[in-house]
This record gives sequence, structure tokens and C-alpha cells, in this order.
Amino acid sequence: MRYISTRGKSPAQSFEQVLLTGLAPDGGLYVPETLPHYTAAEIVQWTGLSYPELALKIVSPFVDGAIPESKLKELIDKSYQSFSHKAVAPLHMLGANEWILELYCGPTLAFKDFALQLLGHLLDYVLTKNNQKVVILGATSGDTGSAALEGCRHCENVDIFILHPYQRVSEVQRRQMTTVPGNNVHNIAVRGNFDDCQRIVKAAFGDQSFLPQGRQLVAVNSINWARIMAQIVYYFYAALQLGGAQRQVSFSVPTGNFGDIYAGYLAKQMGLPIAQLIIATNSNDILHRFMSRNEYAQSPLQHTLSPSMDIMVSSNFERYLFDMFGRDGDALTKFMTEGHAVDPALWQQARQIFASAAVNDEVTCDVIREVYAETAFLIDPHTAVGVKAARECNADTSIPMITLATAHPVKFADAVTRAGLENPELPEHMRDLFDREERYSVVDNTLSAVTSYVQSHL
Repeated sequence: MRYISTRGKSPAQSFEQVLLTGLAPDGGLYVPETLPHYTAAEIVQWTGLSYPELALKIVSPFVDGAIPESKLKELIDKSYQSFSHKAVAPLHMLGANEWILELYCGPTLAFKDFALQLLGHLLDYVLTKNNQKVVILGATSGDTGSAALEGCRHCENVDIFILHPYQRVSEVQRRQMTTVPGNNVHNIAVRGNFDDCQRIVKAAFGDQSFLPQGRQLVAVNSINWARIMAQIVYYFYAALQLGGAQRQVSFSVPTGNFGDIYAGYLAKQMGLPIAQLIIATNSNDILHRFMSRNEYAQSPLQHTLSPSMDIMVSSNFERYLFDMFGRDGDALTKFMTEGHAVDPALWQQARQIFASAAVNDEVTCDVIREVYAETAFLIDPHTAVGVKAARECNADTSIPMITLATAHPVKFADAVTRAGLENPELPEHMRDLFDREERYSVVDNTLSAVTSYVQSHL
């Protein structure tokens, strides 16, 4: 398995190279040259596998021998041992053919744990094998940061720096990051929004001259292919619980950076019979505007009750656009620098794969309240956006509709109380979160401020 850049100007790379690289040298994102494809008969044979067993089936072709299969199995098993539910990703029924996939049973209560627990173990294995030390630099809109820190803080060959937008993540999200112990752990609050943090990280990857000799940056954001690879698994897992390849399923995915739903798109390309993929966004609706009216233009970022989706520059959308443009790197590059709309035929092609909806804060609170009244099941604001989009866009109610529940409601107590419900309690392993000492530094919204901070702490 080789990996190519969406911009088409960088040589193909191996899995290990891509794991340690992040952005391609030409500024593109790495994607596999080819995807594995499975028949319905092959997918049905996976029915009854545990989550780690299924993950090994899905992940192995992408790793393609870079890690011996026995070792890869061990790393995958370790990655999901700390999840609080035996099923790892349990399904919860809301109503007839309406399901919630609970992706918050990991140590930091968010779907990012699925990929970042595995990424941490993959990095630890490769870096130890190569006797190599690296610097992880990542940006978070709330959940990636804590999941990355939890997944990578035990790696002896890593120093990790996570940027978050100052005063624009929930208090629980912030404390989950800033109370993580370790001399190799560094939290940076940038006076800006998530897009600013993401822009700084991409610029730092483009010019790594600020690092000491022998060090390189490694990405934990979903620009790292391994993040996407790990997220494909739970689409297959959920579908297999509801009939596998013998019936279609649909998914509604709360998304800001397009990584999570891109994993669903790949699952569909790999043979999973997905009827609908619904892009669920909040008021930062660039993806919905593209899907609904072929308009790909940034607007001012809004601060919402679902802050993990407060994103206007959706990095992973480039990976889908690369396919949409027939894997033409030049056409993609031109669109990313100049375009605001695509050819109507290409746009209609996208609309055959994706539906979309945008949900504001008021409606988000309404849905949290309604779901709790109907089922006594509490959902977080991102999941509420997904539920609303699912109900609004569902084209065939005879097909199971699965909304990805991306975070535990305790992480977004403000939205829950605003919906008129009681503040949820922290789980046992986080009960003392508000008593733990915080460590973070506030810096200006500039590349130089961040790189200077990194330099001084290595």
C-alpha cells in the first residue's frame, strides 16, 4: 500500500512514512493509491467479531506489513482495553430504525479516542524501533487535544504540544487537556479561533527549521492518515450489528473538519452498503452551503454550543475533493486557491453521496430536550446536531439511520442546562477533574509566538 498527495507533487510514501509525516511536502494530504474492497459475502463473514478483531481486519491492508500482524494485533488490543463499555462502540436505540452509536466510551469521552489511542501505540512502536524522537504539534477545537495527550503522553520518544483557541472550548474540554501530567506535555492557548490554530500548525509543518537538529513534527490532527484509517472501523462495526452487508444503513455525522464523515465515505467505497451519508453542521456551515447550493466560501466563524464543530476550514474535505476531481492534483490545487464553486455536474455527483443540514444553537437545545423527554437518554450538543440532521434529511425511514454520538454530554454542560436539564455528573475516573492543577500558556495568534514557545520547551 502506497500513499499519494492530493496536490500531486510529492512522491508516494509508505505507511510508516505517512504516519510520521502529516502534511505532504507539497502541502497536500496523503491518501491511499488504492482502497481495499470487500464483497457483501466477505463483510458478512465478519459478523460477531469483537471491535478489536474487526479493527485488525480493516486496518491491516492499510498498514500493509509495515508492522508485523501479530504486533499490530497487540497494539490494537491495547488501544481499546481502556474503553468503559465491553462493546467499545455500543448502539443505543432512539426509535424505530433510529440509532445512536456511542463513540464516547474511551478515556476522554469523545470519538477521537478511537483513533488517538491507536495512533499513540503505533507511534510508540515505530519510534522505539527506529530509535527516533519527534515533536507532536496539533490543534484542537476541543476533543482532539485531550485524546491526543491521553494517547501519546506515555510515549518516551515524544514531546507533545497542543494548541487550543483561548476561551473557546468548554471548561471540561480545557481541563481534560491542561491537567494531564508529564514533562513532555505542553498546552498552548492561542488568542484566536480553531482555524487560526490549524493555520499555525500547517505553517509550522511547512517550515520546520525552528526545531533542533534531528527532530521532526508529527501530526495528530486528522491530517494524519492513521486517524482516518482508525475511524473507518466503527462504520463497519455499527452496520454489522444491524444486518451487515445484507441490508443498507445510513449515517448522520456531526462534522466540522470532515474527517469523521470522510471515514464513512471510505467505508462506502470499500463496499459497505451505505444508503446515505449526512453531513451535520452547526452555524459554521461551509460544508452544508457547498452541498446545498455549490458555494464553498468562508464566512466569519461563530462561537456555538457545539464548539468542536466551530471550524470554517475543513481540512479533510480536500481528500474528498481529490476524488471528485478525478484525482487530478492540479485541478484540486487550483480550486483550493481560487475556487468557490465546482462544475455543476461534479456538484451533483457529490449530492448523490452526501446530504447535509445546518443546525443553530436554539434548535440544538430543543433536540437535547426532546430526545431526553422521549427516551430519557441524554445527548451532547454535537450529537443533537446529528440527530436533527438525520431526521431532516432521512430519505428512506425503512433503512436504519445511525447518528454518531461524538462526545459525552458531561463535556458540554452549558448546552445541557440551557436545554433545561440537570447538569450531568462526571464519570468516576474524572470525578476530581475540577480539583486537578491546570498547566497551560496563553500566546499571541502568530506562528512566531508558537514556534518560539516550542523551541524554548524542547
